[in-house]
Amino acid sequence: MPELPKIYDPKVSEQKWYDLWAERGYFHGDENREGAKYSVVIPPPNVTGMLHLGHVLNNTIQDIAVRYRRMCGDNVMWMPGMDHAGIATQNVVEKKLASEGTDRHALGRDKFVERVWDWKEEYGGVILQQLKRLGASCDWERERFTMDPGLSAAVREVFVHLYEKGLIYRGHRIIHWCVRCHTALSDEEAVVSEGGEKGHLWHIRYRTGDGGPGVVVATTRPETMLGDTGVAVHPEDERYADLLGHSVVLPLLNRPIPIVADEHVDREFGTGAVKVTPAHDANDFDMGHRHGLPSITIMNTDGKINAEGGPYAGMERYAARKRLVADLEEQGFLEEVEDYSVPIRRCQRCETVIEPYLSKQWFVKMEPLAKPAIAAVESGALKFSPDRWTGVYLHWLTNIRDWCISRQLWWGHRIPVWYCQECGAENVSREDPERCAKCGDDELVQDPDVLDTWFSSWLWPFSTMGWPEKTPTLERFYPTDMLATGADIIFFWVARMVMAGYEFMGECPFSDVYLNSIVRDGKGRKMSKSLGNSPNPIDVMDEYGADALRFTIVSLAPTGQDVRFEREKTEFGRNFANKIWNATRFALMNLEGADLTTWEEGTRPQGLDLPSRWILSRLQSAIDETRSALDDYRFNDAASTIYRFLWGEVCDWYVELIKPTLYGEDLAAKTMVGTTLVTVLDRVMRLLHPFMPYLTEEIWQALPMHRDSDSIMIARFPEAVEVWRDQDAEQVVSVLIDTVTAVRGIRSEFLLSPKDPVVVSVAANSGRADRIDQVRSFVENLGRVGGIEILEGEERPTGQASAAIVGLGEIFVPLGDSVDRSAVSERMEREKAKIEKELKGVDKKLSRPDFVNKAPADIVEKERQKAETLRDRARVLDGHLAALRV
Repeated sequence: MPELPKIYDPKVSEQKWYDLWAERGYFHGDENREGAKYSVVIPPPNVTGMLHLGHVLNNTIQDIAVRYRRMCGDNVMWMPGMDHAGIATQNVVEKKLASEGTDRHALGRDKFVERVWDWKEEYGGVILQQLKRLGASCDWERERFTMDPGLSAAVREVFVHLYEKGLIYRGHRIIHWCVRCHTALSDEEAVVSEGGEKGHLWHIRYRTGDGGPGVVVATTRPETMLGDTGVAVHPEDERYADLLGHSVVLPLLNRPIPIVADEHVDREFGTGAVKVTPAHDANDFDMGHRHGLPSITIMNTDGKINAEGGPYAGMERYAARKRLVADLEEQGFLEEVEDYSVPIRRCQRCETVIEPYLSKQWFVKMEPLAKPAIAAVESGALKFSPDRWTGVYLHWLTNIRDWCISRQLWWGHRIPVWYCQECGAENVSREDPERCAKCGDDELVQDPDVLDTWFSSWLWPFSTMGWPEKTPTLERFYPTDMLATGADIIFFWVARMVMAGYEFMGECPFSDVYLNSIVRDGKGRKMSKSLGNSPNPIDVMDEYGADALRFTIVSLAPTGQDVRFEREKTEFGRNFANKIWNATRFALMNLEGADLTTWEEGTRPQGLDLPSRWILSRLQSAIDETRSALDDYRFNDAASTIYRFLWGEVCDWYVELIKPTLYGEDLAAKTMVGTTLVTVLDRVMRLLHPFMPYLTEEIWQALPMHRDSDSIMIARFPEAVEVWRDQDAEQVVSVLIDTVTAVRGIRSEFLLSPKDPVVVSVAANSGRADRIDQVRSFVENLGRVGGIEILEGEERPTGQASAAIVGLGEIFVPLGDSVDRSAVSERMEREKAKIEKELKGVDKKLSRPDFVNKAPADIVEKERQKAETLRDRARVLDGHLAALRV
């Protein structure tokens, strides 16, 4: 029989098994293999990315899902790959150029793009190697990149298709502009600060031409008044009825601007009169369009005021704000300044404050594409887990705005539009044009911008499989089955993929979307480099092992709740791994000479002792619960089920119950419990494998049994064996466990030595006395009990601690003379007083109708359970105190 090493070494195990799995092709999905398929596409990490704990959670969840389905016999394909990450990658390479004393403009576009490709080949993709360390069983033979030739062809096809359909257009719109990255951003890339940021509301007086009082407007961005072309009030606001149709003079620039009436004005904001700056605010742009107001751009793309800003020209926007406010105050135009919480948008990439900016950009009309994506949820073709995200998804789609897809960058998919220098026509085609399709001239210039990174990512489920070609991979594995991703990109990516799936493939790209938790630090803060609160997962794996990190982070992540992670919490997973390893090693060492295998599934083993009947029956429940949780994407529940069974039942109870047999000389009995233990370990290792792949392979290979496969990775996932269920054994052992636990608990409560045997007495319920004989030897052994006496009739001992045992009756433990009754009584009285105080607070909360009727049902139920637990404990303490008084 093989002997496990004394200590489990994750580093040795991880490299050994991952290399073997890869060499044998276990990760590969075969298009030619028949039967059920299960396909998943990885959310492509940025090529610049490094593994962080969010990746660890997300990819562990995906790996659990695909390993589970692979063991269920499905033909599994998990597509890996990376995103070219336009802004992020360009920024990295530009910083490298700056360190060399040059920049992209000095290199020129083509040379700069070459440098980015060189960087990608040398440094990009580190994260994929790190995912291998985590144990991700991706189909690495299919690794893709969003700028691969095939994916680039898909991007081109989609752009041309949508352009020809009239869904892509070029127009002047207010867009989000990053003055640092020098590019337009989509709504989703311009992130609004949570709760707003501290700012001010400036109240500025705009007088009439004859020096009259005019109106006072309120603004959070006073520098943009340089581009004001009107003032708007609500048509029903009587305060300004006499001013409608008149003009006021723009302070500092002395430009007359009209006062217009518009129903979109909020009469409650500020003074009810608002400045209209069509070139620097999206709402003002629409308002200006309705009233024929001109748009004056007063800022350059670098955030500096241009010539339209008069005396402020050339100043950086915030320097201009400071001087402009001072001038307003000096000239008597500034009425008031109040503190104000401002909902500021910042660039998702560099966190620079976004500037709303009037610019000519390319857009996708989204409303027509959104309709089938909405219908997908309403018809049940697409399901979200947790379900609460369904409403968020639908709200965004029903209020969707056109998508700005052009970016002023050099790295990315260049927009496939050529402008004729002769007639000005736009030429859009699947192949690079040589002549203008309208006039035939050959003077064509391609649009300098590139497409938003997400324009390639929204095609990921089918472009990675070869679309627009009809490939065997696409035919076999599309649509995919499950998408696991973060809720923060439900708009960026998930919703857009659904729209693209219906538009180009005619169906939803996946049936289930699992939105995993956000990983936060122990204080509840989102992890970030600036806070320095994000442990390096590679360092964590070096210290604790990949399996420990995987199991810990999934165990900490209940569906729909954020994860609070601290590095030290990984000890939970490591301790679990060590517990399994040590228990298995102990058992196998003590089964020397036994002829072991596993029980055949079709029959009930004969002659089993009580503990073996019990553990085989409990195994079936663990299998059922694990399967159900995995099928429902309740990964945390599945992990908890396996943990409770392995640690709480196999290690803590079964191994302890069979120790006398393991230490004994009866080889037949040893073979019987050994075969049961190997049967249980075989199946529970297979249950645990998707969570802890390396440890389970190591142990499974050491078990003395016949195997139908060469690796646990391709072994069959366990199914419950009905003939192994044994409710009678479960009830009897439940009594056994409760009795031993009660005796141990009383010893602890009264500070009785656990080494001194005690003679306990039992008042059995009607018809339950026989159970005492069934559990007697086990209770005496594990509970350090010198004997068990059965009480007759209504006989009850006095001065003894007692505990109720479900399914048996009541057990009594003598306290003897060694108990310091005064000290124990004092401690219990203190605990009772604390419980009564806490119970009073809970009862008070539950007596309030506003809490019971308005709080979420699960919160109310939690408080009720808390109250019942406190009352139960108070009753136990009352009994103990009564025993001490005798």
